[in-house]
Amino acid sequence: MLTENEKTQSPTSKVGRRSFLQWSGGTIVAGGLLASACNDKKDDPAPPAGSVSLGSGDTGVLNYAYALEQLEAAFYVAVVANPSFATTFPDATERAYLTDIRDHEIAHREFFKAALGASAIKGLTPNFTAIDFTSRTSVLATAKAFEDLGVSAYNGAGKLFVNADYLVLAGKIVSVEARHAAYIRDRIQNGTFANTETIDSNGLDKARTPSEVLAIAGAYIVDKLDASKLPTN
Repeated sequence: MLTENEKTQSPTSKVGRRSFLQWSGGTIVAGGLLASACNDKKDDPAPPAGSVSLGSGDTGVLNYAYALEQLEAAFYVAVVANPSFATTFPDATERAYLTDIRDHEIAHREFFKAALGASAIKGLTPNFTAIDFTSRTSVLATAKAFEDLGVSAYNGAGKLFVNADYLVLAGKIVSVEARHAAYIRDRIQNGTFANTETIDSNGLDKARTPSEVLAIAGAYIVDKLDASKLPTN
């Protein structure tokens, strides 16, 4: 388990507890595929005033993923840190799994931050005013929305990478996010881990474009993200 300090500043090497989620979260930090992630950075024009530009090329796509991981990590940190966590989630096993998911999302966030280096966007400010962290229903509904969104975001972004190594990495991360999504969905209603909300007529996970994802995620982020330079195909 992470220490109190590591909950918000964790290096990717610390994922922690033994559980059914531990292996899936731990494997992602082992691959050093992004060591040169900033190599494709270009001198892009300044973004619109007051917005945060994700950049272009592979770096832009990686920053897009980093932004989403920031949001997910901030959410689960807030869930576990809430003083009512134990009363909102009286089941100790459920609390343990939510804590594991928090640790995974922190690991993903820190992984992208370290790999992108100077090309990384700034730390974003979340807006969780619409979430009732004292309500199990509110927390799990938001967790489901974030996890489903994350899976569809990675599925839609994979084709945008030029470097095949990044596609492999995205495939590893989305598999972890899908495990999270399945767990959260079954905590809300058993057997809904793969229903028509998330699976298309071909039996595949649905995919969303960056513009579709950010239109949804933007409601939970104070900063305005500029994705105008991201590749589209």
